[in-house]
Amino acid sequence: MKAYVFPGQGAQFVGMGKDLYESSAKAKEMFERANEILGFRITDIMFSGTDEELKETKVTQPAIFLHSVILAKVLGNDFKPDMVAGHSLGEFSALTAAGALTFEDGLTLVAKRANAMQKACELQPSTMAAVLGLDDFTVEDICQRVSDVVVPANYNCPGQLVISGSIAGIDKACELLLAAGAKRALKLNVGGAFHSPLMEAAKVELEAAIVATKIKEPICPIYQNIDAKPYKDAMSIKHNLIAQLTGSVKWTQTMQKMIHDSATEFVEVGPGNVLQGLVKKIDRKTETSSASIQ
Repeated sequence: MKAYVFPGQGAQFVGMGKDLYESSAKAKEMFERANEILGFRITDIMFSGTDEELKETKVTQPAIFLHSVILAKVLGNDFKPDMVAGHSLGEFSALTAAGALTFEDGLTLVAKRANAMQKACELQPSTMAAVLGLDDFTVEDICQRVSDVVVPANYNCPGQLVISGSIAGIDKACELLLAAGAKRALKLNVGGAFHSPLMEAAKVELEAAIVATKIKEPICPIYQNIDAKPYKDAMSIKHNLIAQLTGSVKWTQTMQKMIHDSATEFVEVGPGNVLQGLVKKIDRKTETSSASIQ
C-alpha cells in the first residue's frame, strides 16, 4: 500500500515551488490565487526571497503548505494514496491534498495558525532542542524532572526526539540529557516552543477557526499526529487538529502504525526529503521517494 507524507516547518528553501509554477498552468493559477488569499505575494519570497524572509513562521508555514498541496493537485490521477499523514503543519497539507479541506480553507487555516503561533512566540520567549542518541523514556523522564515547562514535542524517529519549552527549562533539560548520555542536545533556531503548553494562546485562536471550517471525509484515512491513529470522520479530525498545537507530534508512532497497517511505499510530497530519511530510520525495508511531475 502507498502512503503519502507531507513535511512540516524546516523543509523550506529559497526557490521552492518555482519549477511547478513555471511548468504547470494549473500550479501557476493556484499560486496566484494564494497570493490573493494571503494579501501579499508569497511567491516572490518563495522563489527569490532571502532565507531570513522565508524563515518567518507566517511565511514558512503557508509556503510549505502551498508547495505540497499544489504538487499533489498537479499530480492529478497519479495522486492515489491509500493513506496520508503530515508532520505538524504537514497535517493541514495532507488533509487538503486528500480532499477533506478545500484549497482556500486549508490555506486560510494555515495562515491563521502561523500568525497565532508567531503571536504566542512573542508573548513568551521560548525554544526547542533536538535530542539525539537517547531512548524516548529517558527523555520523557528528564523533561518531567525539570521544574520549568519542558515537554517532548516531536518523536521524529528512534533516537531523535525534539523537546519544547521555556528557555530556562530547555537549557536545564539539555544539561541533564547530556549528563544522561545524549550524543547531542542542540537548541534549534526556531521562533518558540511549538507543540507545548506555551502554545495555548495560539490554540484558543485556532480552535475557533477550525470549528467554523467545513471538513469533509477525506479520500483515504489520515493518520494524525496527536495519537498516530487513522481517521476519516470530520469531528475527530477537527478535535485532533486543535489538540495538535499543544500536543506532541508522534511521528515515529505514526509511521510504525502505517507500516503495521500494510504501508510499504512512502512518497514525500513537498519541499525537501527529511521525512524519507526519518521513515528509513524507523524501518529500513520501506520504499521511499519524492513526488514529482514528469
